[in-house]
Amino acid sequence: MNAFGVALVADDDEFFRIALAAILKTKLGFSDVVETGSLDEAIERLADRDDVSLALFDLTMPGMESAASLGAVREVHPDVKVAVVSASSRRNDILASLAAGIHGYVPKSLGASDLAAALRVILNGAIYVPPSLAGCTPRSAESEPPPAATGHSDEPSRRTIDFLTPRQREVLLLLVEGLSNKEIARKLRLGEGTVKIHMAALFRSLRVRNRQEAAAAGARLLPIAQR
Repeated sequence: MNAFGVALVADDDEFFRIALAAILKTKLGFSDVVETGSLDEAIERLADRDDVSLALFDLTMPGMESAASLGAVREVHPDVKVAVVSASSRRNDILASLAAGIHGYVPKSLGASDLAAALRVILNGAIYVPPSLAGCTPRSAESEPPPAATGHSDEPSRRTIDFLTPRQREVLLLLVEGLSNKEIARKLRLGEGTVKIHMAALFRSLRVRNRQEAAAAGARLLPIAQR
C-alpha cells in the first residue's frame, strides 16, 4: 500500500469526517488526517502546513458558498490534490466544481470501497467524475463564473457581491481601504496564507487580475451591497 502522507478533510458533519478519515488511513495508507468543520478553518490549516497532499471539501459546510473558493485553493496550493466529497448529485454542482479546476467530484453515497477507489483515481493523477456525468460536456451557461464586476447595471453587481462569502467581503472592504495582506491578516486575525487564498478567490469572483482592479471593483460593489 502506498503512503500518501497527510490528507485534509473539510466537512461540518463530524461523523462523516471520522468515517472518511478511517478510509483514508486504512484503505489508502495516509499517515495522518487533518479534520476541519469550515472552509476558513481548512484554509488556515493548509496555510499552516506544507505536508498535505490531498484536501477534500464538502460543498455545504460553513463558509463554502460556491465552488469558486476551491479554485482559489488550487491556485495557492498547486501541489495539493483538491476534490469535493458531497451528498449533492446535481449536475450544476458537479460542473461548477470541475470548472473551478478541482481534481474530482466524489459522491458521499458511494460505499467505502468505491469511495476509496475514486480517491485512488485522483491520487494517481486522473480526474474523477461520477459515472452519471462521465462523457458529458459542460454547458457554458452552467459552468460560467459569476457575473463580471465591470458591468454598468446594478443587478449584475448585486449578484456578484452576493456570490462572495462573508469573509471575502471583509477582505475586500479592507483592500478597498488600502490595507496590505499583512495588515488585513492582523486586522482579521488570520494567517497571511489565508488572506492570499481569499484574495485569489476575490480575483476569480470579480474577474480582475490584480489588487488595484479588485479595489476598484470593491469600491463600486460595496456601496451597492449596503443599500
